[in-house]
Amino acid sequence: MPSRHPFDRFVRLLSCAFALAFAGAPLAAQASSAAPAATTHTAAPVAPLSKALHAPPQTLFDVERVVDGDTLHIQRDGKLVKLRLLAVDTEEKLGVGTEGTSKPGTVFGEECAMWAQRFFADLAKPGEKPKIGLFFPPGADGKPGHEALDNYGRLLCHAVLPDGTDYNLMIVELGKSPYFNKYGNSTFEHEKFVAAQAAARKAELGIWNPATNRPATAGAPSAKRPYEKLQPWWDARAAAVDAFRSERAKDPTSVFDSDDPEELARAFETSKQRDVRVFGCLDRTFDEENGTLTLLFKTQDKNRALRVRITKEHRATFAALALDTRNQDFVQNYFFATGRVVGGSRGFEVHVADATKLVLAGPEPR
Repeated sequence: MPSRHPFDRFVRLLSCAFALAFAGAPLAAQASSAAPAATTHTAAPVAPLSKALHAPPQTLFDVERVVDGDTLHIQRDGKLVKLRLLAVDTEEKLGVGTEGTSKPGTVFGEECAMWAQRFFADLAKPGEKPKIGLFFPPGADGKPGHEALDNYGRLLCHAVLPDGTDYNLMIVELGKSPYFNKYGNSTFEHEKFVAAQAAARKAELGIWNPATNRPATAGAPSAKRPYEKLQPWWDARAAAVDAFRSERAKDPTSVFDSDDPEELARAFETSKQRDVRVFGCLDRTFDEENGTLTLLFKTQDKNRALRVRITKEHRATFAALALDTRNQDFVQNYFFATGRVVGGSRGFEVHVADATKLVLAGPEPR
């Protein structure tokens, strides 16, 4: 009977050829001239970093659905909970991503989703569903076990296999995902994620193999994710998040995260006494009828979002920031806004007039 030890399968997967790993998959069976050429993997590393990174979890949860390589649904406390795994971002399945964007649907995304479905199915004991544990890294306050949701209501976490293997780090080692630090460097084992990605890239595993997503016939339609542009952008954003974490650690009563509506509420209360500094990611800009420019920052709760207001007479002061482009890909999107947080009709507001009160939180991508 084949071993059900998840890490044994991990090592075998790393040492197998990519084509064999996906043998029998429907996509492979229907390969055409537009399909990518086969991708091969090199031998497994001697001591994979994800092995037994955690103690075997004492509490395990049934996996109800594997959406793709980085999104799972589990049963937790009698409820269906959607998980978005931290520090990873597998490619989108065909028909899911948006062609021409930084995250198109790809053949590898389709294959990776099918691989993940098989991987977790193989974890299950006879007659049972696959089971995983959960791990929550420290939050902005540095405290471990921080549970947070993304803007789609998914629980952000690491999936821990029954033997303690960190699934998130494992798929970076396998080359199925980059180290995804678009929203900040991992507060858990950042160096290991960096090392895992470097090793996978050197071995040309998965997404790092030049043949991945390359059509077998020159000129045939294809989609590849532009990692050569994405990673400098993610690193620049991660540097901004690092700056926020550093400022927050020095003065936690004056520096707040606009993405968290509870923090904005605390910023509002603190602002009754003094100025505060609010960190956030620009979502959209609006030209109001009176000439005011409104910057809407991303948030977990659209009814309690932060809006930064710049009046008509002060807009020229901030021209160098090119604010109308700051919600686009491949530019720095994070800001610090300094001032008093006040209540608005749809959440919270900060009004700025001085160029020093609205600044980029990190460098531009290089």
